[in-house]
Amino acid sequence: MPSLQDQLLKQGLADEKQAKAAKKEKKQQQKQRKQQPKGTQSVNETRERARQAREEQAERDRELNRQREEEAQRRAVQAQIRQLVETNRLSRKEGETAYQFVHNSKIKKLYVDEQTVDALARGQLAVVCLDGTYDVIPEGIARKIQERDESVVVVLHERKKEDDDEDDPYAGFEIPDDLMW
Repeated sequence: MPSLQDQLLKQGLADEKQAKAAKKEKKQQQKQRKQQPKGTQSVNETRERARQAREEQAERDRELNRQREEEAQRRAVQAQIRQLVETNRLSRKEGETAYQFVHNSKIKKLYVDEQTVDALARGQLAVVCLDGTYDVIPEGIARKIQERDESVVVVLHERKKEDDDEDDPYAGFEIPDDLMW
């Protein structure tokens, strides 16, 4: 029985040149198979490369997931801070007294009332900066915000013990109302 190659030549679907090229390629493949010990080395190398590629991809995926998780965490903290500030900010509409403070090595000014200035100086209130806007909030809320992100709280003075000392030599003297520092 004639081979498939002979049949193709008789039908005119292939020529002598293609037949010789096919025989040559077949011999080269057989020669390579004889040189390799049963093909285990190339299979092992391929498996090793595939395993290594999977490990590298898994490592890249873990790193990408970690970065996404950190970004989501940062956004959640910013949302918490924004909510705390928006729900607890004090109104500054009737402020006539300028309260000056330093932020990013620049002197900033807020107009608030006298009671707010006194509370800011005593550490009962704090100034926060969120999206370039300054707001006055209570000290307890400012401490919560500081736990999440210290850079948001601009002014928060430490509370001192009350100035009502029994041994205060100036306790009987009243501070004049027109005295401004």
